[in-house]
Amino acid sequence: MAKLLSCVLGPRLYKIYRDRDSERAPASVPETPTAVTAPHSSSWDTYYQPRALEKHADSILALASVFWSISYYSSPFAFFYLYRKGYLSLSKVVPFSHYAGTLLLLLAGVACLRGIGRWTNPQYRQFITILEATHRNQSSENKRQLAKYNFDFRSWPVDFHWEEPSSRKESRGGPSRRGVALLRPEPLHRGTADTLLNRVKKLPCQITSYLVAHTLGRRMLYPGSVYLLQKALMPVLLQGQARLVEECNGRRAKLLACDGNEIDTMFVDRRGTAEPQGQKLVICCEGNAGFYEVGCISTPLEAGYSVLGWNHPGFAGSTGVPFPQNEANAMDVVVQFAIHRLGFQPQDIIIYAWSIGGFTATWAAMSYPDVSAVILDASFDDLVPLALKVMPDSWRGLVTRTVRQHLNLNNAEQLCRYLGPVLLIRRTKDEIITTTVPEDIMSNRGNDLLLKLLQHRYPRVMAEEGLQVVRQWLEASSQLEEASIYSRWEVEEDWCLSVLRSYQAEHGPDFPWSVGEDMSADGRRQLALFLARKHLHNFEATHCTPLPAQNFQMPWHL
Repeated sequence: MAKLLSCVLGPRLYKIYRDRDSERAPASVPETPTAVTAPHSSSWDTYYQPRALEKHADSILALASVFWSISYYSSPFAFFYLYRKGYLSLSKVVPFSHYAGTLLLLLAGVACLRGIGRWTNPQYRQFITILEATHRNQSSENKRQLAKYNFDFRSWPVDFHWEEPSSRKESRGGPSRRGVALLRPEPLHRGTADTLLNRVKKLPCQITSYLVAHTLGRRMLYPGSVYLLQKALMPVLLQGQARLVEECNGRRAKLLACDGNEIDTMFVDRRGTAEPQGQKLVICCEGNAGFYEVGCISTPLEAGYSVLGWNHPGFAGSTGVPFPQNEANAMDVVVQFAIHRLGFQPQDIIIYAWSIGGFTATWAAMSYPDVSAVILDASFDDLVPLALKVMPDSWRGLVTRTVRQHLNLNNAEQLCRYLGPVLLIRRTKDEIITTTVPEDIMSNRGNDLLLKLLQHRYPRVMAEEGLQVVRQWLEASSQLEEASIYSRWEVEEDWCLSVLRSYQAEHGPDFPWSVGEDMSADGRRQLALFLARKHLHNFEATHCTPLPAQNFQMPWHL
């Protein structure tokens, strides 16, 4: 009876993975709380085949879930319509509640029938036995057995806790349950006294900004968190996950962040291969509709690196919602997991981000300054200009206030706090992070990210002459034009390197540098062009084109 109840309440099973050598050596051990029988099969891997009763009951419950999601998103309009028609009176609400209660009872009955269907299936009973044993005792053998199943990630046991590192328990400066530290925006009106009257005056605007951010704004910024989109992508995500597990020997893990969100991760270990890059770990930060199953993780994988992918809060197996604080909390536990559980030193970790993933990548670089390098592909400096691009001009004040208070993705500000090597990849046909049209390459916000980084690190070089010549170089629409501008100013790379190395040897590596202070205008132009070319590479493609492995290069450093 207990097993039947476990089948009723258990998670949905999607796929069963098999070891390549399972046919030759079908291992089995006694079924105990610490070890359970290994599943047998004549094939290497297979989709789980539910019995008819479970299959049809699952279809009904999935359809009910979709209807509930549609009802949730349309509820404001539905309530408004019902109110106008007078259907929200007590005499009409009571019968409706009876109908709703009856429907819930029917769905509970369908769930029980699904449980009976699972109970009659030996594959599911085998799975639920392994899952229960792993929850009781997370031994390495039980985890190995559980890793052969792909199921609803909500039931996966937690593999790593944010407080697990001993340094976190002893330190008072680490993250609290409120979250890790973020850079806060300055007040819009500096010098204004924050009196009670001013707070009351601001209250309506603050409430409006909060509502916009938590309804329309968050879903526009992170469409991948929308349940209906995830439901439509489920077959693709399952296929991508199977590829990572079966072809790349990926290991899935659940991490618990300081805010209570559970983060879905996938680790591919290449340290045992002949590839020298395998000793380095690339932590991948996906875009606003990207998932590690089908995202930018494929680029460093093809290049031979060890890779750790993770999903944003609210994406696929990760819980929560993708607000900046939650994003940073998730990134923090991912880096801690890489260092304290996977055994990588910060000097062996590379942060790689695509698009909106630049926020968590720059936060990690700012918070973990010893990481080896940062690579930002198709990223931007600040969210406000891009948000204003897609909203009416009359909403400018509301949009700016909402972004700054609730959705402040200040990538450039965070990146300037990092002292290590940085490479920016600009898509020359990018249609997402341009503020006008894709053909206007100067409206690409990657340009602003580069300029802010160089102006912070080399303020004397990026004075008027240097800034002007870098803008000319950024405006070039082809490699030929870039080379023409580079040769026009007769940039001597050996001289530039010697100047920078001499300064570093004398003053140390900490930025900002005052190099170029006593230099001629031509010298500053040469240095500015040299530095711009080292920090930014062009890729002739649109925003969503996968980055080829040959374009995944380590950033330049002295």
